[in-house]
Amino acid sequence: MAIRTLRYEGDEILKKKSREIDVIDDKIKQLAEDMFDTMHKFDGLGLAGVQVGILKRIIVIDLYDNESKFVLINPVIVEKSKEKAEIQEGCLSFPNQFGKVERYVKVKVKALDLDGNKVTLEAEGLLAQALQHEIDHLDGITFKGKIIPGTFEIITPEDNED
Repeated sequence: MAIRTLRYEGDEILKKKSREIDVIDDKIKQLAEDMFDTMHKFDGLGLAGVQVGILKRIIVIDLYDNESKFVLINPVIVEKSKEKAEIQEGCLSFPNQFGKVERYVKVKVKALDLDGNKVTLEAEGLLAQALQHEIDHLDGITFKGKIIPGTFEIITPEDNED
C-alpha cells in the first residue's frame, strides 16, 4: 500500500494534458494500486493520474457498491446522451469546494483494462458523472472551471457538525 501525494488547486500540472499509455507494465499496475489506496484514504470516488502528479491517461473509480470498481487506461468518451443534468460535484484536488456542473446523463466510454483488454462501459448516474469528471482531468480540465455561476460553495468539516 502506497499513498501518493495529491496535487491541489494552484498546481500547474492539473492544467496539463496527460499522455497515452503505450505499455501496461508493472509500474502502471503499481500506479493503479497506489491510486486506489490514495483515493480511498481521502474518501474519493475517482482519481486521475494527473492528480498524483503522473501525466498518463489512467483513471481509477470506485463507487463502493461491489460492482463499480474500475481501472481505465486511455479512456475516451465515444457516445454522450443528448440529455444533460446539473449535478453537485467536488474533487480531491479542491478540498471542501463544491458546485454544480452540467454533465451528460449517459455516456459510453472505451478504454483498456490493466491486462490490455479493450473494455466498453455504458454508464449513467454517478458512474457517468465520475467518468466525465476524471476524463476531464486527463485533458487538463477541472470541475471548478465548469461550475455553474452562483452554485460554488466552500463547506468545511465544521459546517457539517450538528
